[in-house]
Amino acid sequence: MDDRRGRREIEIKLKLASAAEGRRRLLAAGFRVSGKRQLEQNLVFDTPSRALRRAGLLLRLRRSGRQAWLTYKGPVETGRHKTRREVELPVADPDALEAILTGCGFEPAFRYEKFRTGFSHPQASGGATLLDETPIGIFLELEGSPSWIDAAARRLGFEPGEYITGGYGELYVACCRRLGRRPGHMLFPSRRASRPA
Repeated sequence: MDDRRGRREIEIKLKLASAAEGRRRLLAAGFRVSGKRQLEQNLVFDTPSRALRRAGLLLRLRRSGRQAWLTYKGPVETGRHKTRREVELPVADPDALEAILTGCGFEPAFRYEKFRTGFSHPQASGGATLLDETPIGIFLELEGSPSWIDAAARRLGFEPGEYITGGYGELYVACCRRLGRRPGHMLFPSRRASRPA
């Protein structure tokens, strides 16, 4: 349900070996590109004590092309799909909003980037299919009703046991642990030096 109090976001991620594999699966299953490939820059805010993270909340400023959005996400509900309350609004001046948030005591806690391409299927409307190229791998994100997600995943050759319900922050920390690296920000290598922590 969408209103000013937000909506319930229901989604999963699916791991892919490569972006080319994702495109092959999508095109073979009848999906077509519906949104051009864009770099998304995400900045997660928190209190200095990380109170939002501890409560399972997210406050994020996202930039993509000339557009920006502020997003609040509530705690995750347990289940086969990732479900949580989401309230999102477009932002005309993201730099000013960032200054307001930091002026109110929030601080940038985590930066992450991805290239995102949108896909749709002419006979499977009602959900979003997104191909995400990230510094830690390639993922398909399916967002919609549980039945839509399950049908789209089957159409693409995935089983429920392959569903990933973690967010990119969680996946990044897990990747760093596996590689024995200290987590920082999830940025593409060519951009790490140009973005302050």
